[in-house]
Amino acid sequence: MESKETIKEFYLRYAPKEKIDVAVSGIGHFNVFSRDSCSLVSPYSRRDYYKISLIIGKGKLHYADKWIHVDRPALLFSNPVVPYSWEADDEDQKGWFCLFTDQFLQNGTRIGNLMDSKLFKIGGTPVFFVDEDQQAIISGLFTKMMTEIQTEYMHKYDMLRACLHLMIHETMKMQPAESFEPYQNASHRVASLFMELLERQFPIDSPEAFLKLKTPNDYAQNLSIHVNSLNRAVKEMTGKTTSQQIASRIIQEANALLKHTDWNISEIAYGLGFEEPAYFTNFFKKQTGLAPNEVRTTVV
Repeated sequence: MESKETIKEFYLRYAPKEKIDVAVSGIGHFNVFSRDSCSLVSPYSRRDYYKISLIIGKGKLHYADKWIHVDRPALLFSNPVVPYSWEADDEDQKGWFCLFTDQFLQNGTRIGNLMDSKLFKIGGTPVFFVDEDQQAIISGLFTKMMTEIQTEYMHKYDMLRACLHLMIHETMKMQPAESFEPYQNASHRVASLFMELLERQFPIDSPEAFLKLKTPNDYAQNLSIHVNSLNRAVKEMTGKTTSQQIASRIIQEANALLKHTDWNISEIAYGLGFEEPAYFTNFFKKQTGLAPNEVRTTVV
């Protein structure tokens, strides 16, 4: 199962103390924000929503297996398939961003599949540097959306959608950035991202919070790379296979759960992604030479 940040999880990260209704009944979801209070570093992950950002501020965008230095105003178009992150160079960050679902943008229209458009297409270039005139147009549209979303006008979401369509059409006239660079040490980058993603799967706080990523292929899909590339990078940088790294971390977590919780073996097995307790017992014994119950009984 792939791990993606949901809209609800975004709000918990962005505004944890605010109660925000994440559903716009029947028409999908849309919201718009100022970048003044955004985090200087965003997590490297996929999102289950689309996002358009007008970035006014310097920083580095990590996108799939590439990166680009943003040193002037730029538009970023992100989709639910490709993971990305933002690392600001300084605290002077301005601009706006909006997030929305496919359902919201296409409600009552014939715009077609967003994934097929030049702005959101997988493998395409998601960054567009803007000149002063283009920045003024896009800034005006974001300002209009910021104002409109606060109104009680019964057709405000139609107006917001119209602004969004206009922004997309204005961008379609621009040329995408051509300065994306591959990482000088791609293996190191891939291995680091894998280890970071692996660690983020833990700790398992409850039996219901089961392990989402279990196999090398799960991690490869989440990082938008081929599993062979992931295996090669992890082996080169750590000396262990991807499977060995995953198994080692699962065993580490299993030992902690056995020693520090009162969960039964079935609950631990399920939480760690095993469909049957017997599979977990066999896996644990193969890795450690001990049965799970033996580890538990040694705790004083």
